[in-house]
Amino acid sequence: MLEVLGLTAGAATVYQAMLDHPAFDVDRIATHCGLPVAQVHDHLDELGRLTLIRVSAERPGQMRAVSPDIGLADILAAQEAELAAHQARLASSRAAVTRMVAQRAEHRTNHGERLLGLDAIHTRLEQMGRSATTEVLGSQPGDQRREDLLASRPADTEVLSRGVTMRTLYQDSTRNQPHVATYAHWLLSHGGEVRTSPTIPPRMVVVDRAQALVPIDPADNRMGALHVTEPGILAALLDLFEQAWTTAVPLGATHPEDPRTGLSPTERELLRLLGSGLTDEAAGQRLGISSRTVGRHMASIMERLSASSRFEAGIKAAHRGWL
Repeated sequence: MLEVLGLTAGAATVYQAMLDHPAFDVDRIATHCGLPVAQVHDHLDELGRLTLIRVSAERPGQMRAVSPDIGLADILAAQEAELAAHQARLASSRAAVTRMVAQRAEHRTNHGERLLGLDAIHTRLEQMGRSATTEVLGSQPGDQRREDLLASRPADTEVLSRGVTMRTLYQDSTRNQPHVATYAHWLLSHGGEVRTSPTIPPRMVVVDRAQALVPIDPADNRMGALHVTEPGILAALLDLFEQAWTTAVPLGATHPEDPRTGLSPTERELLRLLGSGLTDEAAGQRLGISSRTVGRHMASIMERLSASSRFEAGIKAAHRGWL
């Protein structure tokens, strides 16, 4: 029982023996407790540090046990004082954290909080996921890194397990990326919704239609992200997402070719992008495909149009109403 006060079991046994048999010397205590004499001396040192024994006035050279109502009460008082000090330190730490959070909130800009570095972005995404109660919307253009998808699975699992709606947009090009297709089907199996389209809005995550995370520069993720809560900005992001979601095709379904032109949605969007003056590289970036794939698509279109050059293909496509 005395172990909770910091005594070892052996010291507690020796202390009890000294209380019960005040006249026992070290040898008799050792015999009574079944302990070696050297070990009894160690326990007496421990009891002395706790002020539970003192020098006997009646028996010179021997120690006497201090009454429990005095010695143990002193130990309890010391422990209570230590606990009070610990609680005071906790209260001070809690106040410091509260001040830090308040100061960070004051330093946020009117247009949102800038987050620099992947660690800061991942931390905010985790916080947003934990706070989600109804809906998480995501637009994920371009290639998806396998490491990022694996890192996001625990958070997505937690969100979906709470019955939160999750809708995610990927580009058509990701259908050819096995690791993305695997993750997308995993989302579907856990209640999420996934759709794809040739082009989708810039990268964004919107939670409960009340907060969003968007890249500061969509062309360079190293610039960081912006956490926004302003209703006007959120309304614009939501409109952009919903428009893309309406025209996107659910994962598992196939994009039908245009019966009038025979063009796939990707080919039709490619013609539009190149017709607007974009280079192969820029158009490929918008579609999430390589310049080489852009060239293959254009070669196929030129063959169907019986065109010997892209310029001629553009003229014939315009004449046929493909643009």
